[in-house]
Amino acid sequence: MSVKYYQDLIVWQKAMRLAREVYTIARQLPIEEKFALADQLRRSAVSIPSNIAEGHARGFDKEFVHFLYIARGSNAELMMQLILCVDFGYLVDADVRRVKLQSNEVGRLLNALIAKLRKQQLSI
Repeated sequence: MSVKYYQDLIVWQKAMRLAREVYTIARQLPIEEKFALADQLRRSAVSIPSNIAEGHARGFDKEFVHFLYIARGSNAELMMQLILCVDFGYLVDADVRRVKLQSNEVGRLLNALIAKLRKQQLSI
């Protein structure tokens, strides 16, 4: 990977914005969900940029791809938890729409980066 610092990756920057948005929206959940669903939302959101950073720091594209897959899984987990929040009536869909759009964008960027790195691995 030619990017020297993970902070320069657009996908990491957008994942960080997503995590901040999730922290904001998690505050709207009822108090009884403070240590359950709200905590899960925050953990999955933080896991996305964390795994991007850790994978990049490993210094090998193969390991980076592995951590990008983990970040992609955390992103899917986050989306599922947002859907549950709406289904349970804790949040209205209009309130989570922006977060869902951000999650979708991060997912597309993760997929593109994974595909690019896998293509580079195959050409070596």
